[in-house]
Amino acid sequence: MTYLVKDNCIKCKLMDCVEVCPVDCFYEGENMLVIKPDECIDCGVCEPECPINAIEPDTVENEETKKWFEINNKYSKTWPNITKKREKDVPTDQEKWRDVKGKVQYLSEKPGAGD
Repeated sequence: MTYLVKDNCIKCKLMDCVEVCPVDCFYEGENMLVIKPDECIDCGVCEPECPINAIEPDTVENEETKKWFEINNKYSKTWPNITKKREKDVPTDQEKWRDVKGKVQYLSEKPGAGD
């Protein structure tokens, strides 16, 4: 089992989860974070830290989970690692994006700043 970041994170990227991760398995894109499945130790401390419920365990086997596993796996190999929350990099319009559904269409493949 691993934890996955899903589309709730897109255009919000609040980074509360990054601070608590004991193994630094978060990677930063331009407008979202992902978890590297091979590095996640399944501790679950990140899940309750996310104020927008973007992090979930991959325990449900369905197409949605499979899709997000592939997205997390793919981008964690190319985006920079992030280990610290940076308030200045939280999108200023994230409040309006919190409740938008189906945000995968807005996923940017560009890497973020990293540490």
